[in-house]
Order: sequence, then structure tokens, then C-alpha cells
Amino acid sequence: MSEQDIDRYALAPEVEAERLRSLAQLHVFRSPPEDRYAHITHMACTVLGVPLSAILFIDEDSQWCKQFSGDIEPDFDVPRSDSACRATIARAYHVGPDDLAVIHENLAETEFAQLPAVAAEGGVRFYASHPLFGPGGHPVGTFCVYDFTPRQISAKDKKIFAELAAWAQRELANSNDLQRAADVQRQLLPAPLGGLPGYSLTTVFTPAFSVAGDFYDHYPVPGGLNVTVADVMGKGLGSAIVAATVRSALRASSQGFDRDGHHLDLSAAIESVDEMLVDDFSRTDTFVTLFHLYLESDTGLVSYIDAGHGIAALLRRSGEIEGLRSDDLPLGTSFGSTWQTRAVAMHPGDMLVIASDGLLDLLDDHAVVDDALQFLAGHTDPAQLCSAVAKLTETRLATDDITIVALRREG
Repeated sequence: MSEQDIDRYALAPEVEAERLRSLAQLHVFRSPPEDRYAHITHMACTVLGVPLSAILFIDEDSQWCKQFSGDIEPDFDVPRSDSACRATIARAYHVGPDDLAVIHENLAETEFAQLPAVAAEGGVRFYASHPLFGPGGHPVGTFCVYDFTPRQISAKDKKIFAELAAWAQRELANSNDLQRAADVQRQLLPAPLGGLPGYSLTTVFTPAFSVAGDFYDHYPVPGGLNVTVADVMGKGLGSAIVAATVRSALRASSQGFDRDGHHLDLSAAIESVDEMLVDDFSRTDTFVTLFHLYLESDTGLVSYIDAGHGIAALLRRSGEIEGLRSDDLPLGTSFGSTWQTRAVAMHPGDMLVIASDGLLDLLDDHAVVDDALQFLAGHTDPAQLCSAVAKLTETRLATDDITIVALRREG
């Protein structure tokens, strides 16, 4: 493409800056393929009878293929100047919503004839493109279908193409909503532990999707610290909403008992939360496993409740493992349930570790709680533990949320 053509599709610097900011907010550029987009591209190939369909995003310098379906694998990363979609992006700023689609029955007879993907032997001929918009209404990518022979497109197929593009746009809008939800969830996580001499706390929090149904929390209370790890049944946004509700209710319940000046009664706090949210659990058909503890910092005494959570252990300085087990039920499974408060003493050099069941899936498809405890026991240093979990996520796909909290008594 000539310099003149390149300049023709250049955006004003201030417009391009806003467009790139919109793209960045979606967190989709160079992200892995996703089934929800694959359904669209596969449908396009099947219904429109084209050999290739793709969802593409364009940053400052390059066009990147997020998803494709078809007989031929496209170039995933090409210079922006070699992309016909560059023109679709620029054009979107100047046309109405009914004129966004760009359709060329034979690219070889257009200004794009010299693009590498067109000029190559057996190159692209038919091309249909529709812009996809990010926050602020800026075009950040395209939904495209291709053929390697010239073809005409009927009015019916144009309508189908527009409907598929609208589907892709809805999925992209969902990405933006999910990213905002993920940002809020991260902001609700507690700040690093401070002001508790003699103790350190290390965490791992890895959602399987944009947002997690797991949560962890910790906050100072008179005489020590409360720590919680919880796992809402399911994954994704619905579970995350329930998790945020449980977190708020448990904080209010626990701190309410503190303000009354009573000894921290963990059982009463958990029972209060279960009673408070019983209707919510019923309407959403969900339940919550939870490990909740109070650390008395002067003595190292840990009072705890395990509400169906199951993966917690005290790793002694000597190397001994004490599994902290319980037969108590998760919250939301049986109205009027009660929970028993248990206790264990942390000595200098001991580390208490709580994990969600996502760790089991990460270790092995058939891993059980004892396997998780053995894994935890092999990493008695908190930083080493976090590094080991991070390494596992590089080699195995995390299919469930993973949360780990390691509380260590120094000395």
C-alpha cells in the first residue's frame, strides 16, 4: 500500500490515543482464544459458506487475530499497514450505524490489491468486515469473513453477517462488563497484612475466569486477626456476586460481636451469616464452603471453623503436618445448621495454610485432599509456596478458581 493510502486511514493523534485506551480497557489484545467467540466464527463459516472467519483487534502497529474458524489458519499478527481492516476502523468514525459493514466482492480489484494477503497466490478475494467497538464507542477491532475466490453476497447473507457481527459486539461488551467486575473484585481484596508483629501473611488468588467465586479476607480485630477463605459453588460472575455478599455479611457479623465486647464467638458469627443469607442461598441455588479463623496474636492460639471447606493444615516447624479437618456443612445447605469452633496453637516457625479446592484440579485430575496437604507440606516457605503454585498454572490450565492463604508465625 502506498504512503498516500496509509495516510488516508491514519487517525488524528488524539482520536487514536482514545481508541487505544478503549482497546486496553478490554484486556483482549493478545489474549487466548475463547469458546464464546469461536461459536460466532464457526457459525459464520457454516451459515455463510465461507472458508475463513475471524475476530481481529488492531493496536497502534499491528492487527492481531483473537479467534478464527475455517480451513486455513490466518496470520495471527500482521502489520497494521498490511490490513484492510485498518480502513474499516477509520471509516467507522464517519458513517452511520447502518453503513458500518465493508464488503468487497473481489479485493484484487480494489485499492487493497497489493496487500500481501491479497497479492499472494491464492490470496483473499471476497472480504466482508464489520467494526467492533470498545468503551467510549471507539472501533477497536473487526469481525470478518473471507473467501479465496470472488463472490457476490445476497441481501439475506448481508443480514446474517450483520447479526453475527452484533453477536460478536455483545460478547465484547460482556468482556468490558466482566473486566470492570474483575477490577472491583481486586479492589475489594484486603491490603497486605501490616501492624501485626511476629506474623506474616502471603496469598495466591487466581480466578479461572475474569472474576472468581472464591474470596479471601483478613482484618484486625481486638487482640489479633480474623482470616477467611471461602468458595462459592460455581464460577464466574454469579458466584462472584454471592461471594461479595458473604464477605460483607461475615465482616459485619464478626465485627459486630467484637464491638459488643464479647469474646470472639466464631460459631455465632457463622450461624448469623447463614441465617441472614438463607433466602439468598435458596433463590440462587448455591452454597458456600468456608474456613474462618481468629488468631490471638499474643499466644498464637487459632480458633477456627471449617464449614465444608476441607483443605487447611498447620505445617509445624518440625515438618509435621496437622490437617485441620471438620465434618461441618457448608453455608446454605441446611437451615438451622450449627458449626463447631475448634482450636490449635501456632508456635514460632509454624505456618497455617488454607486453600480452595481449585488447587486439587491444578495438581491432578484425580487429586484428593491428602494430595493437596502433601503439596503444601513440601513448601514451608510462603514465597516458595506461591512460586510453586504460579509454576503449576503455567503448565496446567486452571479450570477452577485458586485461592491460597499462608499465615506464618515468625521465629
